[in-house]
Amino acid sequence: MKRRTFIASAVGSIAGVAGCVWPHGTKLHTGAALAFGTTISISVVHTDAELAARAISDGLRAAQEVDRLMNIYRPESQVFQLNRDGYLQRPDQRLLQVLQQGAQLSQLTQGAFDVTVQPLWLLYSQAASHGGLPDAAAIRRARTLVDWRELEIQPEQIRMRRPGMALTLNGLAQGYAADQALAAVQKHGIRDALLDTGEFIARGQRGQQRPWMLGVRDPRDEGRLATTLRAQGCSVATSGDYECRFTPDFRHHHIFDPALGDSPPELASVTVLAPNAMLADGLSTAFMVIGWERAQALAARMPAVDLLVIDKQGHSRCSAGFPAEV
Repeated sequence: MKRRTFIASAVGSIAGVAGCVWPHGTKLHTGAALAFGTTISISVVHTDAELAARAISDGLRAAQEVDRLMNIYRPESQVFQLNRDGYLQRPDQRLLQVLQQGAQLSQLTQGAFDVTVQPLWLLYSQAASHGGLPDAAAIRRARTLVDWRELEIQPEQIRMRRPGMALTLNGLAQGYAADQALAAVQKHGIRDALLDTGEFIARGQRGQQRPWMLGVRDPRDEGRLATTLRAQGCSVATSGDYECRFTPDFRHHHIFDPALGDSPPELASVTVLAPNAMLADGLSTAFMVIGWERAQALAARMPAVDLLVIDKQGHSRCSAGFPAEV
């Protein structure tokens, strides 16, 4: 899995902020590790440096365990084995949780979110390696292998009913890793933390009367922020058309509409706030597929879910509760 680097922490560099001290001995402590093909990080605010270090270590380890379990490129991962064999005996409970969330999102979005889109990714990436795009017949064949309803999820076994099917959890696993890392950190009594696994979770504050701040990048200018937001007690995820694209014009990229067998044409990026990171992660992908009108209507029916979209022309819109600071 490749991390989707769309949101930037406004905390600053790890080395630059690790020594910040506030009144009463409170200090910002940070740690980082490798997972999902990149660097993940955790920042916590606490008076006890040893306790903070243990919490950060446990949180990073929890996120790495999710990567080892769900990375589609690691032969030891259960998802790799499922894609290779078409079935998996005795799946890990964490994998079951993620797949059940995926099925719920598929049902909620009428199939716009689908963890079985991997055959489309493989088709487009292979064509791109030869400097082109797949033809219509190849797309039709790949689409016959994409159907979340053909993924059988049982406590004792996961099975794909059609030969040639494959799944990716790149729209859920990093969010789930952040949720798992948060749980590990909070076991140590930490109340103020910012976790970055490619998706973000903010709890408490970064200092006295100082909220955690996140920046959402402009989808067409890596060095520019489209907006910043105060992240308090929420999880934040962004999906966009720019991180992995198959054509220079951003029309064909790594997010697929299963109904089209191609990338959705309307939006350049979607940022979602949700109660947990796995939900934010999945919704950001789903909202890219279904577009602004359906996305904002769906978000309005879901507790504590808000979104910001930026379309292909650079115009942005957000739901009423999105805490943007332009």
